[in-house]
Amino acid sequence: MICPTHHVRSLVWLLVGLASSVSLAQAQTGEADPPLDGEDGRPLAIGEFRPEATLKVRQTNLTHAKFPVVDDHTHFRYRLKHSPEQLDDFVEVMDRNNIALCVSLDGKLGDEFDAHAKYLWTKYPDRFLIYANIDWQGEGDPDKPETWACQRPEFGRRMALELAEVKKKGASGLKLFKQFGLGYRDADGSLLKIDDPRWDPIWEACGKLGLPVIIHTADPVAFFEPIDKTNERWEELSRHPDWSFYGDKFPSCQQLLAARNRVIERHPETIFIGAHMANNSEDLAVVAQWLDKYPNLYVEPASRISELGRQPYTSREFVLKYQDRILFGTDGPWPEERLHYYWRFFETFDEYFPYSEKVPPPQGLWCIYGIGLPDDVLKKIYHENAVKVIPGIESKLKKYVEKQDAAK
Repeated sequence: MICPTHHVRSLVWLLVGLASSVSLAQAQTGEADPPLDGEDGRPLAIGEFRPEATLKVRQTNLTHAKFPVVDDHTHFRYRLKHSPEQLDDFVEVMDRNNIALCVSLDGKLGDEFDAHAKYLWTKYPDRFLIYANIDWQGEGDPDKPETWACQRPEFGRRMALELAEVKKKGASGLKLFKQFGLGYRDADGSLLKIDDPRWDPIWEACGKLGLPVIIHTADPVAFFEPIDKTNERWEELSRHPDWSFYGDKFPSCQQLLAARNRVIERHPETIFIGAHMANNSEDLAVVAQWLDKYPNLYVEPASRISELGRQPYTSREFVLKYQDRILFGTDGPWPEERLHYYWRFFETFDEYFPYSEKVPPPQGLWCIYGIGLPDDVLKKIYHENAVKVIPGIESKLKKYVEKQDAAK
């Protein structure tokens, strides 16, 4: 597993520079480039660097959560592609890991919601909840945003009516993807603004309908910085340059988060869930300020134990203070090994362990530390807070617990 310290990172850059020098010399002489794999005296490319930690520390190999879990951030449409076989397999993973319920955020609207509901609820009606999504484009031309549904008068009101209908079908909330602010376009070609008053009827409707809004705004702050030697996620961005939002074509990370916060402030009767620790897990002091200012804001850690786990003292203090405002999420369904790292992060004081099964790890070349939460806090994060915030959970969770008790 890759967990470089400062000295290891310095070595990486030395190797990269050496590899670049060798490649330049070979280009000048017309010689073919040898594979930069570090073998037979050849220089090592950063993409082939796989250091193995030599630390000998406690390892608590948890294979399931201590208490029943509600995973409020999953993507069963996009990750499983409506495969019945993969769904069966993952429900078995849920059973082994004590995951009572998963909330799929990919419901969409209309017939597409019906299809997703049929996929999840036909065989497993008590194990899943579904969030709807806004259809900004409608029947418009994807390359001509001026033809999109969101450009028409009364779009917000019509979406509010759609949400009322989808709630009757069983929807438990609304999910906003990061393209809202970073991808969807207005009629003039500019990016849709998160705090545009045109969308206020949507947020108002969610408040009246009791539908929480989980919103993914911006992305890790490193994605808004230059892809240079000072960017701590350079390796990741070098593999995915399309993930970069640096430059004048995009709003800054701070501008996007401020626009989202203005929406939260304007609609105090609507519950908002800031996905990925409100996408500011690198600065929990600021997230704390938001939670203090906006009593209708909650957060969840999907795909962010990579950030939380490298600041364990700060993270533990934050979680203990805001234990009533944090839900649980993974961004899955993931391979089972990755779920085990979530249990280990929340339940143990283990040191320097992976946050992902992938090599190289997907979100930074480091390892993480556990924050060892007390049982009462674990219960709140794993399921109790979700029961308070997300409609439809309480009855399904009760059935799961009763079934567990009967099996003992």
